[in-house]
Amino acid sequence: MVSSKDLEFARQSMVEELQAINWYQERIEKCDDEELKKILTHNMNEEKEHVAMLMEWIRKNDKEQDKVFEKHD
Repeated sequence: MVSSKDLEFARQSMVEELQAINWYQERIEKCDDEELKKILTHNMNEEKEHVAMLMEWIRKNDKEQDKVFEKHD
């Protein structure tokens, strides 16, 4: 069984990844240089992948959370 501390680490990491996505999106929208926009977009998409990985881990290790996702699928 996974500890509540580890679940908290995963959830907090997901919050931070989502915040990073918002920061990248804001910068992309304000950026004038197309090459830099591509780099920032790439980085933002990597953050989205991190969110997905964390959510998969949380669903696997928090059965109550998984039930909520199943209900809303």
